[in-house]
Amino acid sequence: MATFSKSHTPRFSVEVYQNQYLPEGSREVNAIVTVTSTGGGTTGGIPIPAPVLAPAAYERGPTSAHAAVVIMVDCSGSMDYPPTKMRNARDATAAAIDTVRDGVAFAVVAGTHKAVEIFPGNGQLATAEPLTRAQAKDALRTLSAGGGTAIGTWLMLADRLLASADVPIRHGILLTDGRNEHEKPEALRAALDACAGRFTCDARGVGTDWEVKEVTQIASALLGTADIVADPAELTADFTRMMATAMGKEIADVSLRLWTPMGAEVAFVKQVAPTVEDLTARRTDAGRRAGDYPTGSWGDESRDYHLCVRVPAAEVGREMLAARVSLVLPRPDGDGSSPPPLSQGLVRAVWTDDMAASTSMNPQVAHYTGQAELAQVIQQGIDARKSGDIEGATAKLGRAVQLASVSGNEDTARLLAKVVDVVDAATGTVRLKAKVAEADEMTLETRSTKTVRVKK
Repeated sequence: MATFSKSHTPRFSVEVYQNQYLPEGSREVNAIVTVTSTGGGTTGGIPIPAPVLAPAAYERGPTSAHAAVVIMVDCSGSMDYPPTKMRNARDATAAAIDTVRDGVAFAVVAGTHKAVEIFPGNGQLATAEPLTRAQAKDALRTLSAGGGTAIGTWLMLADRLLASADVPIRHGILLTDGRNEHEKPEALRAALDACAGRFTCDARGVGTDWEVKEVTQIASALLGTADIVADPAELTADFTRMMATAMGKEIADVSLRLWTPMGAEVAFVKQVAPTVEDLTARRTDAGRRAGDYPTGSWGDESRDYHLCVRVPAAEVGREMLAARVSLVLPRPDGDGSSPPPLSQGLVRAVWTDDMAASTSMNPQVAHYTGQAELAQVIQQGIDARKSGDIEGATAKLGRAVQLASVSGNEDTARLLAKVVDVVDAATGTVRLKAKVAEADEMTLETRSTKTVRVKK
């Protein structure tokens, strides 16, 4: 039985940033909601005001057996080119295994056109301790390259293994170096639909022969992270960071619940930091006029969400609650009743004839509107470049340079500068580079959704 520890229970806070003033007849209310969790035992916590303690029913200490993780390693034939790639993958997986905390359930899967559990190999999960870690690393010596790539089968095996553990936090780490060529796209989509909400997954592409949209699709569907590791020699450092972050997750299945009044409708709900992720279509009903949006597992971290709600138009002087935002967990016994909120915030609407008040844009809303556009125009620019539309690519990537400059997104600006020659960042005047390294273009595409927060 898992032991619980109040000292490591995450505490949540919700802060709402908005301009609540609307001109007469206006219907659209925008707000940025900052959700912060601290006290989960990980590093990098952000101080928060008046935190709300998660209910005792969900408390679990970081040394308890409350998590399970499956590492999926691509062992297709392409992993032998160059031969050092497979060795780097084995070394990285060994480092990740060393990072698994005592008591955490884990397994390693070799992925080709089929999925094979190489450790522990009995259809179950092993419990992390010095002996099982050593045994798992010994099993890695059997990994060799050969066969095709069918990522959906890897994910379905990971799901079966993770389902065998009675733990709240289930996580996968997936490495691939090639395209998903040995199953149809709809098979991968079906696997992602089956696994969504059952476990989270970080996906990595190593080298430059994989498909960015496939890897980002996996991470998006399973509420994980996606990235490129262009140099296989850097896999060990990346796997260690990924596993350390996974080990820092202390509370699972957190939902952002949005209640709106009669006559109001939700236009969209997007995560906008640390990455852009549209959650609008993932809504599930949560009672009258309320819906839940999944956010996955949390450790010590802070995320920002952009909400847009359309309310009934009103006359000057009217005021209404446009939305109530709550952080909720499912009932432990699954009885379907409404869980107590971990924290909540209010989004308001006030109609005014003060032009200055109603036309002023909240800095947070303005910033993240720009960051969402930045992610979009980068993707559009890369797609245009790939299709040979030089004029369209130049216009979109020029706009991206301009947005990155205005928002202070220096990391994205540096990535853009490897794809275009920047003539004037302020106006977005650029020229496409005649030759672009494939790794540079893939890095820009993979990391296009990474955002920077509003500078305080």
